[in-house]
Amino acid sequence: MNEKILSVINQKGGVGKTTTVINLAAGLSQQDKKILVIDLDPQGNATTGLGLSNTEDSSNTVYGALNGTKQILEVIKNTKFKNLDIITSNVDLSGLEVETADDGNRAFILKAKLTAYLNNSKGYYDYVLIDCPPSLSLLTVMALVVSNSLLVPLQTEFFALEGLTQLMKTIERIKVSLNPDLKIRGILLTMYDKRNKLSSQVEKEARDYFNKKVYSTVIPRNVRLSEAPSHGMPVLIYDKSCPGSKSYFNFTDEFMNQETTMGSAA
Repeated sequence: MNEKILSVINQKGGVGKTTTVINLAAGLSQQDKKILVIDLDPQGNATTGLGLSNTEDSSNTVYGALNGTKQILEVIKNTKFKNLDIITSNVDLSGLEVETADDGNRAFILKAKLTAYLNNSKGYYDYVLIDCPPSLSLLTVMALVVSNSLLVPLQTEFFALEGLTQLMKTIERIKVSLNPDLKIRGILLTMYDKRNKLSSQVEKEARDYFNKKVYSTVIPRNVRLSEAPSHGMPVLIYDKSCPGSKSYFNFTDEFMNQETTMGSAA
């Protein structure tokens, strides 16, 4: 299994997590990489942001795969974008935590199903990108258990670094008990406003503390970035020349360049 499974994670909402999943997936797929997005957020924003419905029968979503109704293979859908497939989500997924309360191995459900599919799969993916919910819930733990590495979008606003400290503690706990090989691939600064002193202050603090873990590319605040999901497409396709797109194209290149320089992480 050569697939690289990457979770995009931050327990805070509204930090550009889903936007990053959608546009990194689009950027990689345009570089002829075969991508599977797994929407693990019951809000289903990655689903609608890639042009699919988050109100369909839940047995055909990631929930159907996790509760045993369907196999992974049966819930993978093509998007209208080349090289880019998705396992969709909807609000029913939020019931999984209660439904699996008696299952001592529930943190491993996604790992068992996904790795079995990828190991036996004729449909080869270069990357699997998981959009995590904005909480440190069972769904997030499932994602952390199955992932090789993590990408953390960090909003350049007040309190952003405090939230990151809590996330780092969770990641360390998961490494000790459930997934010792988990690495932080990088931290991506989002919603950057160069007119705002606070943005550059948060950037400096993040770079001082996390050093090379912080990507050089920063994602600016950009109207087109927030418009694109309502049209069911990545901003890279919606308006490829806007500042948000240019940043995500640059980020995709930086992400790909890591492949040749990946050292130890986390």
